[in-house]
Amino acid sequence: MLWTIFVILLILWALGLLTGYTLGGVIHALLVAAIIVILFQVLQGRKRA
Repeated sequence: MLWTIFVILLILWALGLLTGYTLGGVIHALLVAAIIVILFQVLQGRKRA
């Protein structure tokens, strides 16, 4: 589910860059938060293995 949210945010972010409409930077903030969460999950997964 996290990957789905990440992909949706990535698409919205790219559309915002192309059209110049970014909802006041909210999409950018959510994208950064999603990237941070994914990085934490990847790093924690490597530590367990």
